Amino acid sequence: MNQQPIINETSRRTFLKTSATAATAVAVGAVDIGRSAYAAGSDTIKVGMIGCGGRNGGAVLQAMTADPGVRLVAMCDIFMDRIKAQRENFKKQKPDQVAVDDDHCFAGFDGYKKVIESSDVVLIANAAKFHPFHTMAAIQAGRHVFTEKPHGTDPAGLKLMKAACELAKEKNLCVVSGLHSRYHAGYAETVQRIHDGAIGEIVSIEENFLRAPYGVSDRKAGLTELEWQCSTQYHFVWLSGDDVVQSLVHNFDRARWVLKEQVPLKCHGLGGRSTMFEPLYGNVFDHHSVVYEFANGVRLYAFCRTTTGCYDESSSLMFGTKGHASITGSRIWGENAWQWQGKCDPYQVEHDRLFAAIRAGKPINNGDYMVKSTMVGVMGQLSCYTGKEVTWEQMNKSDFAYAPKPEDCHDGMEPPVKPGPDGSYPVYIPGKTELL
Repeated sequence: MNQQPIINETSRRTFLKTSATAATAVAVGAVDIGRSAYAAGSDTIKVGMIGCGGRNGGAVLQAMTADPGVRLVAMCDIFMDRIKAQRENFKKQKPDQVAVDDDHCFAGFDGYKKVIESSDVVLIANAAKFHPFHTMAAIQAGRHVFTEKPHGTDPAGLKLMKAACELAKEKNLCVVSGLHSRYHAGYAETVQRIHDGAIGEIVSIEENFLRAPYGVSDRKAGLTELEWQCSTQYHFVWLSGDDVVQSLVHNFDRARWVLKEQVPLKCHGLGGRSTMFEPLYGNVFDHHSVVYEFANGVRLYAFCRTTTGCYDESSSLMFGTKGHASITGSRIWGENAWQWQGKCDPYQVEHDRLFAAIRAGKPINNGDYMVKSTMVGVMGQLSCYTGKEVTWEQMNKSDFAYAPKPEDCHDGMEPPVKPGPDGSYPVYIPGKTELL
């Protein structure tokens, strides 16, 4: 079942009033996948987390807030110290909902298997390379899934994510995306007004994510090269997919929403390194610009930069024949000027909806927009790396993947990129690099 997210906020009391009939429906509906969504006769929903960084830490707390029956039962990460630090943080904030003993703290690349075995719902927010692989493994095991963006870093990964979402429909399982804009009430009303003609015909779109680098840290003594790269994964292409995919994916999702889920015909991009050459910045670019062309003639201009000491802006701007709009500002200028006045925490709402859907036995599946919006980011990133025009048709035909395959990654392996004699990492060269 492909259900779009419901935008209006729901209070926790709605969940607490869920009837026994609805709970029974969940169990009955899950017979096809060999287990109930949570223990029969129990209000407990067992949650496991794959990745113990800050984003999944937030997701776990939001899950606990969404449903008082949530119990965190298993955790995994590359680093055991990160697992235990997060567990202590959760115990301070939600002591009654943390049920993770030492035997359910799993360090290393294979820890995801044990988390999936232990859980009813799996929250995935680790290196983006693994999002499709871990989502498929969880769905195959009959688990509901929340997967953080981006939903893949290359065409091969996105094909796997698409297959996982389709399998979830067959198994009546939830797949909720970390593309939280779809769950923001103000954004939703702004988009609806645009669809109703408030700014006339869309002429062009400008998307910005300009900021300083994030996740920057000095290399700790004693780390192997693999451990170092995993500890700062946003700065390595094979793990994160780089900044167009990581950061602008939210912007592309909002733009596609406004354009009624259109996908671009083609794009051309440029990018590179201007200032961030030190080894701690890995092998990602520090600036990108991508122009996308849609069938209706609309052009989308997208910009991201991760450079210190420069102008910063995060925005989604839509320009029409009767005015213009800011999606993130929930505001319209022109003939039909308007400003949304409400408040909404979409990060919380997406988890409210996920656990309400599990309780009601009415699965949410965000698969269609999460895969296509991420693909827009991947095609732009590959255009920046190669310096070539990239088409949507090329992307859908391609099986390109950054090596190694996620299933081939293991503890102690050699990472696919190594520092040069000066300690810096080699980067792609537009005009010379061939990927597709």
